[in-house]
Amino acid sequence: MDTMEKKRQRECRTLEKMLRIYCRGQHRPASREGLCPDCRQLLAYARQRIAHCPCMEEKTFCTACRVHCYAPEKREAIRQAMRYSGPRMLLHAPLLALHHLYIQWQAGKKHLENSK
Repeated sequence: MDTMEKKRQRECRTLEKMLRIYCRGQHRPASREGLCPDCRQLLAYARQRIAHCPCMEEKTFCTACRVHCYAPEKREAIRQAMRYSGPRMLLHAPLLALHHLYIQWQAGKKHLENSK
């Protein structure tokens, strides 16, 4: 498996975990899958967007990307889910959260180097 595919899979895993945290806290789904129908649909949409992302090689996060693959209403739904679940990730998935912070730190470091 190449590096790009690993990156896509990690991004999908992280997004799925964040949506599960969000849905459990906000929608209280009754299904065994842990997602309500709306969140399940949002996850499927996001997976499709990640699978076809043209900027995956140099991309850090979708919010920092020069190309916006998500439709505006889906982008806002993802933003709400991440805003809710982000702080809770340290409790539910500490390794994913730490990896996410590391990537964010790397992106900031690279941005500072490029601006000099």
